[in-house]
Amino acid sequence: MVKSFEEAAFALGNGAISDLVETEFGFHLIYKTNERPLREYALNSLFVVKPPEPSSAVWINTGLSGKHLVRSRVDFEPNTGAPVISLSFNEEGKQLFGEITARNVQKPVAIYLDGKSIVDTSGDGIVDDQDLYAPVIQTEIRNGAAIITGAENVERAREISRRLNAGALPVPITLVAQQTVGATLGQDSLAKSLRAGIIGFILVAFFMVVYYRVSGLVAVMALVIYGALVLAVFKLIPVTLTLAGLAGFILSLGMAVDANVLIFERMKEELRAGRSLASAIDEGFRRAWTSIRDGNLTTLIAAAALFWFSSSVIKGFALTLGIGVLLSMFSALTVSRLLLQLAAGWRWKHRPSWFAPFVKRPEGSLSDQSQGI
Repeated sequence: MVKSFEEAAFALGNGAISDLVETEFGFHLIYKTNERPLREYALNSLFVVKPPEPSSAVWINTGLSGKHLVRSRVDFEPNTGAPVISLSFNEEGKQLFGEITARNVQKPVAIYLDGKSIVDTSGDGIVDDQDLYAPVIQTEIRNGAAIITGAENVERAREISRRLNAGALPVPITLVAQQTVGATLGQDSLAKSLRAGIIGFILVAFFMVVYYRVSGLVAVMALVIYGALVLAVFKLIPVTLTLAGLAGFILSLGMAVDANVLIFERMKEELRAGRSLASAIDEGFRRAWTSIRDGNLTTLIAAAALFWFSSSVIKGFALTLGIGVLLSMFSALTVSRLLLQLAAGWRWKHRPSWFAPFVKRPEGSLSDQSQGI
């Protein structure tokens, strides 16, 4: 088992799927179907094995491997209660283990997993070439069962037993799918996504200007400023703009447009009620704020859940979406409002229909009364 495979597999629960695991062979997804349970029994020791100090000796492969191990479990020495690791071998392993023990009485036998010590023995928290786990054979064993003693505590014994069982699992590597990813594939996908986002922005801008007129033009200008702010924040944090992150950014653009639409529709209602343009702008923002706040808050909650409980690929999407939503609220309520108020002071202030479609000022309206005052 490759080291990166081993680390990812041990960290997974049964039925779980790992994140992308990189090895010298490429990128992989690991699905953990089962794990042998640790069983604890109390029994009499058949023999005692003491782990030796690490040495620089050259170790010879005995041919005994995980395929010969039936199971490993944690037991307890009946007299002292010390934890021990019980091993049992199949028929082939029983014969091979008997020959090994007969030739190596009072000699250490090292246990390796993926070419390295099965556990960390140096205490630095890393299993490397400096570690060596080599119990000493006390007597010849022909019954296919053995006990390893010397574990510092129960947790240590469980770790050794678990790794022995992991090495004994018959896990064939099956090629499910294979794809060669060139250096330009990701760049091409990113370029296509950017092109799709630009086309979508142009279509939305066209609709906003045609339907909402001056207000739509203001919204487009606010969206341009919003996009610049978001990209500046991405650069400042920094945020790596992956395909998923780009999707979150484009979705946040839609949220920003939605906020402007809510504001403009509220403005249209106020203009139809007879308010002046300046008053309609203020009331439109005030009345639309609740809907904008609630809609963006639910999106932020969903983005936070995706960020904390999903894989790294989805985290990029959630992060860019959350940043975009926060800045979209600022853009809609600050930038759009400022630009609308500036535009309302120009020659269009006496023509509300330029700011909202299908608006006709009724006679004796609030704006007329306010001008009379």
